[in-house]
Amino acid sequence: MSATIILIIITCVVSFLAFQNRQLQSRLMLYPVVMRSPKEAYRLISAGFVHMDMVHLAFNMISFYFFGRFLEVVIGTEMFVMLYLSGILVANLPTYYKQMNNPNYAALGASGGVAAIIFATIYLTPWQEIRLFFAIPMPALVFAVAYLIYSYVMSKKPEQHIGHDAHFWGSVYGFLFMIVIDQSHGASFLHQLMNPKLSWLN
Repeated sequence: MSATIILIIITCVVSFLAFQNRQLQSRLMLYPVVMRSPKEAYRLISAGFVHMDMVHLAFNMISFYFFGRFLEVVIGTEMFVMLYLSGILVANLPTYYKQMNNPNYAALGASGGVAAIIFATIYLTPWQEIRLFFAIPMPALVFAVAYLIYSYVMSKKPEQHIGHDAHFWGSVYGFLFMIVIDQSHGASFLHQLMNPKLSWLN
C-alpha cells in the first residue's frame, strides 16, 4: 500500500474521531495562543490530521490523492512523506507567529501539506492540465500563479476563517523543496518553462 493511501487513511480516521469528539479536535488543532509551551508544539503537525467537516476533509484528501500518487512514484516514498509532513509544519509556522496573541484564532486541516504536494508536482509538470474545481482546464503553471496571488491577497484581509497563509507558504515550500532535491536544481523546470507542451488542448 502506498504512503499516499496510508496518509489518507490515517487522516480520515483521526478526522472522523475528532468529528465525534470535539475535545480531541481542540487538542490537535493549531491554537497559537496556547502554544507558548514546547509541549504544545506538536499542534504544528497534528493540525494537519483534523478537519472542520466532511466537505473540508474530502476536498483535501481528493486533491492529495490525485497529486500524491504521481509524486510519490517520482521522488520516492521517504522523500514524499518528508515533504508532506514538513509541508504541514512549514505552512503552519507563519500562521502561528502571526496569530500567537490572538485568542480567537484557531486553524485545522491538511491544506498546507496538500499545497506543498500540488506545487511539487507542478514543478515537475508545469504545462500539465489541471482542472479547476474538477471542471475548468488550464495549464498547471497558470493555476499556480493564480493560486499564489489569490492566497497572498486573501491572507492580508482581516477576519479570515480560511488558512490562506498556510496555503501560500505550503505552496512556496513545495516548489522550493523540489528545487533542492532535483539534481538540476531548477534547470529542468526552466527548460520545460521555455518549451511549453499543451498537447491536451489538441
